[in-house]
Amino acid sequence: MANILSHTDGGLLTKDNCALAFIDLQPQMSFGVASGIDRQLLVNNVLMLAKGAKEFGVPTIITTVETESFSGPTWPQLLDVFPDHAPIERTGMNSWDTQAFRDAVKATGKKNIILSGLWTEVCITWPTLNMLAEGYNIYVVDDACAGTSTASHEAALSRMVQAGAVRMTTVATVLEFQRDWVDKTHYSALMDIFREHGGGYGVGIEYAYTMVHKAPPARRVLT
Repeated sequence: MANILSHTDGGLLTKDNCALAFIDLQPQMSFGVASGIDRQLLVNNVLMLAKGAKEFGVPTIITTVETESFSGPTWPQLLDVFPDHAPIERTGMNSWDTQAFRDAVKATGKKNIILSGLWTEVCITWPTLNMLAEGYNIYVVDDACAGTSTASHEAALSRMVQAGAVRMTTVATVLEFQRDWVDKTHYSALMDIFREHGGGYGVGIEYAYTMVHKAPPARRVLT
């Protein structure tokens, strides 16, 4: 607990004290998801997290495994959020075994690392345990990760928590970046993210905008 408190704002994450890594969000890995989350909801949650991190300037890393021979490229929707990011390619299942990934994490200068990816029981758990041993604080976004079964996902989360990791959820993570509604710097962009990806919360925002404040309906511009 002392280590977490020393690198957070009284235990809370801020846009300035953390970094985010997306691990192996690739088609073949998605085929294996069977831990109870709908795949489209998983994509939606990942995009909400990605857009939130980008809006608040949170340093972000993308990593992939065996793109050409097995897993396929990173989801195009995620690459659209970060068009200038070149995913770090690996051969091993554990990102922390790859020097380029270790260097990228260290280059962020952050001790609080948020993780999202596939599969929970392998490619999230293993680097989590290694990074915890290296003195990092790890925050696993539960609903932006998935495993090959409900049992494997839950067992992996239990193993990580027992080692010192913290479970998070997508909406709560993005809201933690905002924290105070008096700060309007990111307000409009954040509302747009939630309107698109926030499920019932987003529908409620759209209702308030259009029915209470008489704003025009949100419409995406297709390109």
